[in-house]
Amino acid sequence: MTIGEKFAEKRKARGFTQDEVAEKLGVTPQAVSKWENNVSCPDITLLPQIAKLYGTTVDELLSPDEKFEPAVKFVEPKEQKSKDDMILKINVLSADGDKVKVNLPIPLILAFMNSGTMSGFKVNMGGFDMSQIDFDSIMKLIDQGVMGKLVEVESADGDFITIEVV
Repeated sequence: MTIGEKFAEKRKARGFTQDEVAEKLGVTPQAVSKWENNVSCPDITLLPQIAKLYGTTVDELLSPDEKFEPAVKFVEPKEQKSKDDMILKINVLSADGDKVKVNLPIPLILAFMNSGTMSGFKVNMGGFDMSQIDFDSIMKLIDQGVMGKLVEVESADGDFITIEVV
């Protein structure tokens, strides 16, 4: 699915005509038609307004894959998994070729935090010191319903680190 096709699909799903979208965004109906036919693209400053109008995100609008999954999502409280079933995944791929994958069950992290020993949790993974992770903030995010890839960093040295809640 092209971006233009996605724009048209989202517009139709919300029951708008091209004229209505044009009026709400302050552009011409011809401009909306060009976007949907992949002749041109909207000004980048319009993307947040278009996403809001279509009830979606800018990421989803621009993703040609119709099965787009945002890296981070908010889960409603009634749909959240129990912390007992959650895992914090930490992956480090160092520029030197080291590959480290750590899967920490959330109950284990909470046990360390509650015992006060988390500050002594100093594991060095491919040049990445786990004591640099703010586990308190991660737990607050989980409490708010945040799931997915929380951190993705590529350093100037070529190290690649991801932290994800699943």
